[in-house]
Order: sequence, then C-alpha cells, then structure tokens
Amino acid sequence: MSDFDSTCDHYDRFEKTARVADPVFRDFGARRKFAGEAVTIKCFEDNSRVKETLGTPGKGKVLVVDGGGSLRAALMGDLIAKDAVKNGWEGVVIHGCVRDAAVLATLDLGIKAVAAIPRKTVRNGEGQRDLAVTLAGIRVSPGDLVFADEDGVLVLTPAEFGAAQ
Repeated sequence: MSDFDSTCDHYDRFEKTARVADPVFRDFGARRKFAGEAVTIKCFEDNSRVKETLGTPGKGKVLVVDGGGSLRAALMGDLIAKDAVKNGWEGVVIHGCVRDAAVLATLDLGIKAVAAIPRKTVRNGEGQRDLAVTLAGIRVSPGDLVFADEDGVLVLTPAEFGAAQ
C-alpha cells in the first residue's frame, strides 16, 4: 500500500469519515510517504512493546504508538528502527520521541514522531498492544488504515476505504 494517493487526495475523497491527526509530527525516516494496516501500542516512557513488535514481520503494517506525548525519553532509536526495516514494516507513528535522528534519516522506513531526544527509555516490560489508542486528536484501532506523507497522518477504517473502491 506504499503507492497511494496523497493524504490531501484521501481527505478530499473521504472528507466525512477521515480522521486527520493534529499537526504535531515531524518526519524522521528516509521514507516520507507510507501507509498500511495499524498495529497499536500504548506505553509511557517504556519501549519494551515497541522493540518486541518491530522485531516481528510487518509487511503492509504501520506501528502506531501512543506514548502519551512524552518529551522525556525516546521510544525508538536506530537499532529498533533497523529491526523494523529488516522485518518489512512500512512505517511508525510515535506520539512521543525518537533518538539517533541522523541515522533514522538514512533508513527506508516512514517515521513520524513529535521530537528527538538523546535520552532512552527504561525497559520494564510495560505497555499494551492491539487496543484502540487516542493520539494527536484522533482514535486509531488495530486494523485501521494509516496513510502518512509530508502533509500529515490520515486514518480510515477498512470498511470506509473499501466502500469507495
């Protein structure tokens, strides 16, 4: 699904149902346009579930992380992002921070996050996966379709997207 109309075109087409994230995200990966089926994580300053999930096959998937918007520690760095590339993930949207920004910019992975910070998180095995999350003013459920490009992040349910096909 990496080849899709822009988020602007999707918005024009699905104006009544599209969920558009608040413009809080910056691009960090080399891939500026990405899309896929949402896999969700809710965690706060503990990236255990992020590392675990991006270490699994992710072709056609986008990891959406509700990190509570924390600006105190990075939920993903270069090593975890390299695992995501190796495992075929389309992209990652993090309502929180990343680190190793210079390396992330070279990776063939879509990465949207709020900011970069050098501080890493602790890993205490906390966080939840595969539940509806709310971030940047929108709700994202597992299996929703996430579209991201230079204009932002837009989310549709598979039914909404399929009904227009």
